[in-house]
Amino acid sequence: MQAVQQADIVPVTRAGLDAWLARAPASQARWVRQHGFQALPGRHIVVPGMGGDQGIGVVLVATSSFGLFTLGDLPAALPAGIVYSLEGRFDRERATALSLGWALGNYRFERYREARPRPHLVWPDGTDIARVEAIAESVRLGRDLINTPAEDMGPGELAEAVAALGRDHDARVRIVAGDELLAAGYPAIHAVGRASSRAPRLIDLAWGDPEAPQVALVGKGVCFDSGGLDLKPAAAMQPMKKDMAGAASAIALAAMVMRLGLPVRLRLLVPAVDNAVAGNAYRPLDVIPTRQGTAIEIGNTDAEGRVILADALAEASSDRPDLLLDLATLTGAARAALGPELPALFSNDDTLANEIEAAGRQVEDELWRLPLWPGYRRLLESDTAPLSTTGREGTAGAILAALFLERFVGEGIAWAHIDLMGWNTHARPGRPKGGEVMAARCLLAMLERRYGRARAGTGQG
Repeated sequence: MQAVQQADIVPVTRAGLDAWLARAPASQARWVRQHGFQALPGRHIVVPGMGGDQGIGVVLVATSSFGLFTLGDLPAALPAGIVYSLEGRFDRERATALSLGWALGNYRFERYREARPRPHLVWPDGTDIARVEAIAESVRLGRDLINTPAEDMGPGELAEAVAALGRDHDARVRIVAGDELLAAGYPAIHAVGRASSRAPRLIDLAWGDPEAPQVALVGKGVCFDSGGLDLKPAAAMQPMKKDMAGAASAIALAAMVMRLGLPVRLRLLVPAVDNAVAGNAYRPLDVIPTRQGTAIEIGNTDAEGRVILADALAEASSDRPDLLLDLATLTGAARAALGPELPALFSNDDTLANEIEAAGRQVEDELWRLPLWPGYRRLLESDTAPLSTTGREGTAGAILAALFLERFVGEGIAWAHIDLMGWNTHARPGRPKGGEVMAARCLLAMLERRYGRARAGTGQG
């Protein structure tokens, strides 16, 4: 029986590299110097073993802080078939973070191609393995949902993904579909999705102790966005399978909450639609009703996300949750302001916003707060209806969208809205190119700070 090859991974700072070179075998030290390796964050070098054909001896990976993504590049760069071990002593928090960074970097979307072997890391001593697996598997679920083409990830498939998650955790899942949305009082979701051959849906998952504080999550689930009658140009339409990344991120967060058994009462709401073109598509300047009762004038059919979120936020508010969080790929304006990697945060509660920002810095899943500037509320006025979806200005688009959503949040409810990209335009350590779950780890850390942790899921549907 052939022995399994093993190799050590050694994280080194600049000073640590000098120390390693001083104690390393002469041939390995010479190899590192000859290749000009410097301990600059984001770099690594594979050093051969001693003697003849010994394969990999050690992998040096540069770091300045031993942070989450220190090992994030390695799963894609190192050969499989080798068992890697991390050299050094780490406390529980650091060992868990390093292991999670490896796990996040080990993701590949392989639904349509043959799976390839992956390199294997022996979890370092002290790693909270259950936590790493819970978070990594939840992120994997969300990334898979985003990366799946719209042909295979419509409103029905998104609903089934939530239903399967609910079955795994004894959660109650209710799905309202098609014309049932009108009878149940969700006319805005129906209006956006009615032109598609795939019926729109409201997906509603409930889990947890009925006596625990309720956390309501709302995710924008536009499975494909053509722009509707305000049709997108081809270049803008091409990536629109990712327009349900807010829903995928909310689903991933819900999975983390349930897998880790947080002491909360969870409610997840996902309005799932296609924004399609047909004879019955909703039109610019149509006035449509909402669940809240506020009629809205459609400024642009390509601003459909806020329309479906209006019904979902009103429904979430009916429970008077302790917290209401929504995640959405809502505006290009947020991307223009902050770029693709940094989600925009809006909140009506300074304490909540501060907690979210602090948690994001802690777990390296950062956001940037933008203002819910009340002076712009007048820009959402309409001559025809109580509220316009887009307003009269071509600027401050992310703020106007957030102000629109705020109108459907119940008075006195602490609420945060996250406008995210949901896609890595290029690979970074631990974050492969493609669909990305954004803000979920940050919000998990915030919830754990606020409500505490639990190790086993005990919630009931």
